[in-house]
Amino acid sequence: MKKKILAIDDSKAIRFLLQTVLGKDYQVVTAPDGCSAMYWLSKRNLPDLIIADAQLPDMNDWELIEQLASSGLYREIPIIVISSLSKSETQTKCLEFGVIEYFTKPFNPIDLLDSIKRLNVGGTKIASAILGGVAN
Repeated sequence: MKKKILAIDDSKAIRFLLQTVLGKDYQVVTAPDGCSAMYWLSKRNLPDLIIADAQLPDMNDWELIEQLASSGLYREIPIIVISSLSKSETQTKCLEFGVIEYFTKPFNPIDLLDSIKRLNVGGTKIASAILGGVAN
């Protein structure tokens, strides 16, 4: 069975790109905003990885990431952030919220796929990789 990834981004093009690139190896569920993502999660869906934009139209910057990181139910799910914010802000916030890796827009989706494979989503490498190799 394929590992499940929840990809959250307000850009339809980025959601399509993630679905296309990651869909060959993973089951990708996409959401256009934080509320849709939280609704999906509330239905007892637990992905092996969450890829999320730090800026979503229905929330303040970093609000979804903060909610996930502080939640007893979701904080163990690894998160990769894709952000159009400055690299320094993104890096600082990712460290603050325990995000395993981040990419700044524009990003190479093949690099993202390689990172996910290297982290062995759903396997044992993720715990030891937390903030071990933050990408840019």
